[in-house]
Amino acid sequence: MKIYCIAVFLLVTSMVFSQSKVQVNIPTAKTEAGYIWRNIRDIGFFEKHNYQLSLPRGPLMEKLKAKARKNQLTDEDYAALEKFVVDKVYRKTDYEAGYAATQKNLPLLNKMVNEIGQMKFKWPFKMYKTYQITLTLYGPGGSYDPDQGSIIIFTTRDGKFKQYKDPINTLIHEITHIGIENSIIRKYNVPHGLKERIVDTFVSLNFKQYLPNYRVQNMGDPKLDNYLKKKTDFANLETIVQKFVKKKE
Repeated sequence: MKIYCIAVFLLVTSMVFSQSKVQVNIPTAKTEAGYIWRNIRDIGFFEKHNYQLSLPRGPLMEKLKAKARKNQLTDEDYAALEKFVVDKVYRKTDYEAGYAATQKNLPLLNKMVNEIGQMKFKWPFKMYKTYQITLTLYGPGGSYDPDQGSIIIFTTRDGKFKQYKDPINTLIHEITHIGIENSIIRKYNVPHGLKERIVDTFVSLNFKQYLPNYRVQNMGDPKLDNYLKKKTDFANLETIVQKFVKKKE
């Protein structure tokens, strides 16, 4: 009986530890308003890179987008947007289907995060004890904060996601972004397209067996593929990026 109890304790402890890697959150109305604001503020970037941006509809939104393109947004504009979202747009129930769909496959996401933690790199891959994932009904599909270990992922009211049926594809993509942002991307001023290709290649090579539907976007220089052909090549990613960026100058 004592041995059985110990075994159960160890199993439960292991499951709790695994689940603690990722936490999924439904945003508050004000949190969602803040995220919508950041997307409007950066609309020039999204339009330049042909991102499909989901935003609330209405005259106010069109006015704010026009002002953002001219860099004319004010604090009063933010206050008007927040009031609009709180009073007219936000409903917590709109996020419940997406929350359930994201929670469903968290064990697989935790498994992949643990595997990254066991990989050997000659450069620092930034990892967090817990990644905070917040759902949104707006934006381009996914975004990340490498300084907080947080991720925002787009869902619909009926629990669907952009690009993939299973949101785990997007979430491991964003976790990889967080891992390489400071030590590789910012350090060597890697352009956006090349950054996306590095991340896609990392996920595809390391986790294709778990994510058979994962796609490498047609972004960045395909010549990078000559440097990253197998999992172990990522041990020397910093050296590869140094040479590749220098070669492109």
